[in-house]
Amino acid sequence: MNFREGERKAAAPALNSRSKMTRSLLVLGLILLALAYVLFKGATNSLQYFLTVQQANASRAKLGDTTFRMEGVVVPGSIVATPVGVDFTIRYSSSLDRVIDYGTPPQLFQPSIPVVIQGHFQGNAFLSDLIMVKHSSNYVAEHPNRIKDAGGTAS
Repeated sequence: MNFREGERKAAAPALNSRSKMTRSLLVLGLILLALAYVLFKGATNSLQYFLTVQQANASRAKLGDTTFRMEGVVVPGSIVATPVGVDFTIRYSSSLDRVIDYGTPPQLFQPSIPVVIQGHFQGNAFLSDLIMVKHSSNYVAEHPNRIKDAGGTAS
């Protein structure tokens, strides 16, 4: 074996080690970028808890059939019980949307009450699988024992 052949053999492990280090750093960088993206998307999605009816209608084409939450007030006289849930209309400002909910609405569900619904647009209606009723502290003041009986607190 001559000197140059021995030199090449000694240099080969050093090159492999360097290329492995470069690949490892590249993979680590890609993982960190992916993690940063996931954290960013999670933070921005959590900041937008729900859209108003007006905002949802303005973004209807962009939203397509994605699931999101929408806020509005139940329009009096619009509630109709169905075999699988309830059909009603919500409004926010001058915007209205028909809602078809599949499931049992909460006990506090009634006309003129603010609700947040979860679902997606399909055709001319919003298909919902969850209704959340927004209620004020007046409910606690009027029914303090109900809150305590349910395991909650009245404070």
